[in-house]
Amino acid sequence: MKRELLNALLDAKRARKAVAIITQIVGGAQRMVSKEQSANDPLGNILEEAFRFDESGLHEDEFVHVYNPPLRLVIIGAVHIAQSVIPMAVQAGYDVSVIDPRGAFATGARFPDISLHVQWPDEILPLLGLDARTALLALTHDPKIDDPALNLALHSECFYIGALGSKKTQASRCARLKEMGLSDEKITRVHGPIGLEIGAKGATEIAISIMAEMTRTLRLGN
Repeated sequence: MKRELLNALLDAKRARKAVAIITQIVGGAQRMVSKEQSANDPLGNILEEAFRFDESGLHEDEFVHVYNPPLRLVIIGAVHIAQSVIPMAVQAGYDVSVIDPRGAFATGARFPDISLHVQWPDEILPLLGLDARTALLALTHDPKIDDPALNLALHSECFYIGALGSKKTQASRCARLKEMGLSDEKITRVHGPIGLEIGAKGATEIAISIMAEMTRTLRLGN
């Protein structure tokens, strides 16, 4: 790889920008295509699938090497369900952060080896950044904590936004978000009640339903 291309790739990785390096098998010529540019590339459909499924591979006489930013999961609420979600998310390749201003909940004893933040979500989330490779779960049931996080997430490119609660809770939540100035179109991005409807009972099964819905959204876009 030429130095200029390598430097451009490193810049993209630092900026959490999804890119692909396309190498011609005969001759070895290379070019870099960002996800935003891929629709206009001759390999547009192939690149779309490659970015979506994190799949590098050979396509006729060109090799497509995908460099997606690492997946991130931001959990609002150091609660019991979070403890069940985290091991599954880590196994699936997510870099997990937990945010909860209630210091008694967000402790290293309850969440070992996880990035913990005891600031309020609207204080720390702008520093963490929310992008198209980030999922956010609002799990506290406390509007003072969840709503500011959802507001920021809905103004971002997060690929998945989920909020814990019943249908009644979700309706109240949507009404509050609308009062905050969010459009109906944006509010519909919130998956609530959170998780696929699989009849889940207990924290572990709810965590399974959440991870399943996150994965479907990541890979299939819905």
